[in-house]
Amino acid sequence: MTGETVRAHVWVRGRVQGVWFRDSCATEAAICGVAGWVRNLRDGQVEAVFEGHAAAVERVVTWCRQGPPRAIVTDIEQRPESPEGLRGFTVR
Repeated sequence: MTGETVRAHVWVRGRVQGVWFRDSCATEAAICGVAGWVRNLRDGQVEAVFEGHAAAVERVVTWCRQGPPRAIVTDIEQRPESPEGLRGFTVR
């Protein structure tokens, strides 16, 4: 895949904890070839960072708008950031 490397920092709200969101997100990122990380926050949100080719990052962010089957996403906040050269994807 060719294209500019971008970084997206996202916060996902709704019923997104206890529904396999993080593991499903890691799988989706791997399928798309996107690096970064995902974690649960104490306030019930899921926070994630995605780095990779612009189209691949957008596919993972689009996936986050729905999440895995048991999730109910009510809102997503996305901020662009400067890429840091991350490799691999981790669940924190």
